[in-house]
Amino acid sequence: MAADDSNFRTPPDSAQAATYAQAFTRAERRARLATRLLTLLVVALVIAVGALSYRMFRLESYLLPTNTPALAVPRPVTPRPGLDASEKARIALFERTWRSVVHITTLAVRSDPFRLNVMEVPSGTGSGFLWDEHGHVVTNFHVISGAAQARVTFADQSTASARLVGQSPRNDLAVLRVVGVPKNAPPLQLGASGDLVVGQDVIAIGSPFGLDYTLSTGVISGLGREILGAGRLPITGVIQTDAAINPGNSGGPLLDSAGRLIGVNTAILSPSGASAGVGFAVPVDTVARVVQQLIAYGREIRPVLGVNPANDAVTERLGIPGALVLSVAPGSPAEQVGIVPTQQNPATGEIVLGDVITKVAGEPVRKSTELYLQLEKHKPGETIEVELLRGGAPRTLSIVLANSLEQ
Repeated sequence: MAADDSNFRTPPDSAQAATYAQAFTRAERRARLATRLLTLLVVALVIAVGALSYRMFRLESYLLPTNTPALAVPRPVTPRPGLDASEKARIALFERTWRSVVHITTLAVRSDPFRLNVMEVPSGTGSGFLWDEHGHVVTNFHVISGAAQARVTFADQSTASARLVGQSPRNDLAVLRVVGVPKNAPPLQLGASGDLVVGQDVIAIGSPFGLDYTLSTGVISGLGREILGAGRLPITGVIQTDAAINPGNSGGPLLDSAGRLIGVNTAILSPSGASAGVGFAVPVDTVARVVQQLIAYGREIRPVLGVNPANDAVTERLGIPGALVLSVAPGSPAEQVGIVPTQQNPATGEIVLGDVITKVAGEPVRKSTELYLQLEKHKPGETIEVELLRGGAPRTLSIVLANSLEQ
């Protein structure tokens, strides 16, 4: 049986094996050469970058030496030629008046739910100023409103408890009284608000944000403004100023360039809600009238006609050109001259409108608020003419005004 030759291979001859070995050796040499060249290239690149960095460092060291310390040469102070006349006048005004301004801290009574103790805690701050030698201090009504007690801090940092003498929510004014006023704290000089003009300089002194004795300057930017006071009645003749008036300035004085009191800072109009806008001050003519009454009577004395007018919305809806009289106070001047109130017909139940007041002392009255404002221009005991419509027919009555203490 013949042997199977498929299980045997013919070995390569020696010449072919030598060829394969030579080719492999050449390929290996080329690979090693390429690796060495790549290594040399990387080393050369690293050396070049290092050399360049060193040259840049040397150049920077040459141009901007960092090792040399800078010489601390003191700068000379430029001499000031001196304060100008306006600055000197403002400084002198502040020196004359700031001791008359006080800082007011209001206290509220709070109870401790754990210990069942009652204690006083600060509830607000504001400003005020000395009115006279008897220790009367003027401030805003809203500064002390709702407070159980108030304390006054003077320029020498002494404090004293204050007693409420009187208040006028209508004009946002209040009078306190303290004992032990420092001798170097004189009352402010009183000015007038009737002759003020837009553009004149004003100065406000107070304690905005609790920062006592802060001065801000500005000008009168408007006159004859109206702001809403307590009782929903406007305060008229208000001074508008661009002097900074912030929370804490309320109740402080607004002074003219002579250092006279011309108003009491009371409000700020700020559309943004921030403490930036225009400020308002109650005019000193109103302050002088009201404060005298608060000291004498503990409340404001107003001229009284004795009528209760209808709400303005009612008169506008009915198309009534004036202040409709709803009722008349018994014994009042209005009853004495026969002013007719609005009544109900007992037979038919129909509402019969009363008199409609159209003028007071020749000044037109178009709504109930104007009736109050026109009356406040007069004094108790004064005789005025009141024009009205009764059943559509005009009438004129002479009336002697009473005062609010008599009602």
